[in-house]
Amino acid sequence: MSKDDLRSYLDGARDVLVWKLEGLSEYDTRRPLTPTGTNLLGLVKHSTSSHRNYFGIVFGRGDAPATGSGSQFLVKPEETREAIVANFREACRAADQTISELPLDTIGHVPWWGSAPVTLHHVIVHVIADTQRHAGHADILREMLDGAAGLLPEVDNLHQRDPDDRRRFRDDVEAAANHFR
Repeated sequence: MSKDDLRSYLDGARDVLVWKLEGLSEYDTRRPLTPTGTNLLGLVKHSTSSHRNYFGIVFGRGDAPATGSGSQFLVKPEETREAIVANFREACRAADQTISELPLDTIGHVPWWGSAPVTLHHVIVHVIADTQRHAGHADILREMLDGAAGLLPEVDNLHQRDPDDRRRFRDDVEAAANHFR
């Protein structure tokens, strides 16, 4: 797989994280929607840290500290959505520069993984998986907030497009599950 292919997958996940914030109130972007505190803006903040750490620290190209995962998801009142999204976009640009400038077989070291070396290719795949995972979280959180769902604004990947069909399908799933109560 080429760098362009890898970047395409990474860019897709990045786009989803930011898109899932659109049209929501400040409260809804920040509010915890799971018992563990998962929130949409926190997912973007975490992904910013991941991009800076994996494409910076791992390849000696940055000095952003590797922070604990909990603090990466906490969005403080003084942190604006605009600043968090701008920081994310800047982290993505810096990551893209690392990807563009280094060969896929460039060796790096992930201090929080131990002493085994990794390649840029390995790190790109890891960050794609992590970002896609969080894009999936964002998709579910957004659906919980206002029912908005789909892969991207221009790509509706839902198996039922009609709201009545979706409601009937959900009722069928519920009825099937109720057999095991």
